Amino acid sequence: MALLIELAGHTLALEHDGPGSPLAADGGLILPPGRVALLHGLGDAPFYRHGYNSWSPCGWRRLSEPPLRIANPQRRVTADDDVWDDPARHHSSAVAALEAENGDVLLLGALGLGVGRLSADRDTLSGWYETGAQPWFLAFGPEDEVFAAYTRQLAARLGSSGRRAGNVWCSWYAYYETITEQQLAKDVDSLRGLPFDVVQVDDGWERLVGDWEPNHKFPSGMKALAERITDAGMTAGLWLAPFIALPDSQLARQRPELLLRDARGELVIAGHNWGTGYHALDLSTPAAHEYLAELTHRVVHEWGFKYLKLDFVNAGAAPGARAGGDEREQCYRDALAVVRRTAGDDVYLLGSGAMLLPSLGILDGLRSGPDVAPMWQNYASDDPSDAMARNAVVNTLHRLWQQPLAEVDPDVIYFRSRLNLLTEQQLAWLRDLADISRFRAVSDPPSWLTTVELEAMSAYLTARPDVRRISRYRYSIDGRSTDFGPAVVPADQAYPIS
Repeated sequence: MALLIELAGHTLALEHDGPGSPLAADGGLILPPGRVALLHGLGDAPFYRHGYNSWSPCGWRRLSEPPLRIANPQRRVTADDDVWDDPARHHSSAVAALEAENGDVLLLGALGLGVGRLSADRDTLSGWYETGAQPWFLAFGPEDEVFAAYTRQLAARLGSSGRRAGNVWCSWYAYYETITEQQLAKDVDSLRGLPFDVVQVDDGWERLVGDWEPNHKFPSGMKALAERITDAGMTAGLWLAPFIALPDSQLARQRPELLLRDARGELVIAGHNWGTGYHALDLSTPAAHEYLAELTHRVVHEWGFKYLKLDFVNAGAAPGARAGGDEREQCYRDALAVVRRTAGDDVYLLGSGAMLLPSLGILDGLRSGPDVAPMWQNYASDDPSDAMARNAVVNTLHRLWQQPLAEVDPDVIYFRSRLNLLTEQQLAWLRDLADISRFRAVSDPPSWLTTVELEAMSAYLTARPDVRRISRYRYSIDGRSTDFGPAVVPADQAYPIS
């Protein structure tokens, strides 16, 4: 069906293949389920690209510029939705937007599961679902208003979380996989009395990814470590990647029936890390749900961890041949729901690699970009999903509109001078962004900090500044203006920032 619609004084031609007609809604229109296409009339407009998972690039690029995407095909399998990648056309996941010359924004967003995809050129903005048909939300107006209207629609349909993590200390950016029980015991003791709410033990404690028992570096076991953290007055947190397994893991070798296969019956490679491809659970099966329930019960109720960082969860929605042809985002959501029900409502769940829509109402926080890393730019990489501070800043800024739905996690900030290549300005951007996100995480062991650095960290973590948004990349923090524009938009960018 083709028709003309008017939205906030802007006339568009709409074509859709779903039943019914557009309906007025809070802040915009609800478009019928199915495929939609709009003649937008905005010409060579800046296009907002939303990434599929936590690490996928987000941002604005003019339609005449090359699409924002991950070029490396192996990395794309891990950090984006490789199925719908398009090297020639601007594309997006779940939601997209175009900016008019006066600064108003035309937004089209998916309102249901089924892998909502969007693309745009100088004439059209289109949306479709990989599987099934769900409605769309269409809005036109000031950027903050249309994105806020979209979040209200998502919260009403899929849910939201108001749970807060507090100040988090994480082991990753100090030790990576070399953590030991002995070292963490020293760190927990030194963190006692500092303004941290959570101590999160990251990757390196497990026997192998997929085999979630402590390795030889943790001879006392994980329950003892959780008790040490709790006794120090903080919540015990733990890193897990519950939806994946490495090929050499006992899980992959002894229980291959739990793993996702393709139409040929071959095990799916759902991403690449630890020097190899990794497999994903087939989350459409009751056996996988039983496995997740048992794992979650052990970690939460037997060991005592009340904060879980669930990493690489996007693998749960990797393309594959699922039981009964089940839709991949729904399978992902159903599996997250198993984790939530088993863990209980008092456990904080942070998703990394998470997709927005199928995580809503279940996860409390969502990582918003790649790993931050103690360097601004990697001279050897132009991959927008690669681990570096600038990529983390760029992605997080373009996902701050999601704050009413779940906490936006910009990753850690730094106070240490040791093993740190960031300038004072770059450190300030990271800290200001954490203030804006209201999610503060640090990975600096207190023993690494000078007296001045330790005092600066404590003062920062106890402050509660007043934050106000001025424009897309400018904020006021306790009356001090901070401009992220130079961090986001190179001097030769083709269009001016708002």
